[in-house]
Amino acid sequence: MNILDDLKLQYKIGGIALRVIYWNVACFLISLVFFYQYSGGGFAYPDWLALSSNPNSFLFKPWTFLTYSFFHSSFWHLLFNMMVLNFASQLFLTFFTQKQYLGLYILSAIFAGIVFALSYYFLNYSASIVGASAAIMAILVAATTYQPLMGVRLMFFGNVKLWHITGVILILDLMQFRLDNMGGHISHLAGAAFGFIFIKLLQNGTDLSIVISRVLDFFTNLFKKPATPFKTVHKNYKKPAEKPISRIVTKDKTQQQIDEILDKISQSGYDCLTKEEKEFLFKAGK
Repeated sequence: MNILDDLKLQYKIGGIALRVIYWNVACFLISLVFFYQYSGGGFAYPDWLALSSNPNSFLFKPWTFLTYSFFHSSFWHLLFNMMVLNFASQLFLTFFTQKQYLGLYILSAIFAGIVFALSYYFLNYSASIVGASAAIMAILVAATTYQPLMGVRLMFFGNVKLWHITGVILILDLMQFRLDNMGGHISHLAGAAFGFIFIKLLQNGTDLSIVISRVLDFFTNLFKKPATPFKTVHKNYKKPAEKPISRIVTKDKTQQQIDEILDKISQSGYDCLTKEEKEFLFKAGK
């Protein structure tokens, strides 16, 4: 099996978390071909992929509230996000289903995108964002909200509580809020807030991921090839011919047993017969 076949197999059996990572990596590779400016050394994403805070852009391209969460601004941006996503995914899927995972990823990305766009609009700023960080924060905070005291073993640090890790990441976001990439930090914190709300609603019996599951099921059924209806087939059957009556007379059971005993005597002698066989032969000879 070559590397490509191995990747295909992992994608097929790896579950939704691995598939989301594959989607992010695939989008990054595509962006390298079409959107990377080698002269400037950076990506130039169009406004129909990246999420812009300009209302004239996002109002007419609402899909960008989701597409931005699958593209990244650099290789290191992608690598760090995928490492955290893999870590957070394993924690989340320990307690929840794959449909809930995908629903949370999509809904949190949309929610964080809306918060970013509205925040920048009211602050009179103009910018665009890409990256899966908001959805990743939602997954991490959701797992932490549900099981904050879970022990996690980290290299160089040993065993720590899950809420310690999440708390440090949130504090770093808050510390950098006004320094650099404010739009990114707004979306991170919005994603974290959505992850918290998602779990609290789920604990109260409201599963927001059902919305995404129903939408995906609708489109799946829409493009699914309709099943061929059953057809009634009429076929004329010939009346089976009557079997001819055999002229061979079958021996009765008693005669068959006598013949078997006689064959046995001819081969091994009378002494080889059992007591029951001798009695049977004696009675049959009367």
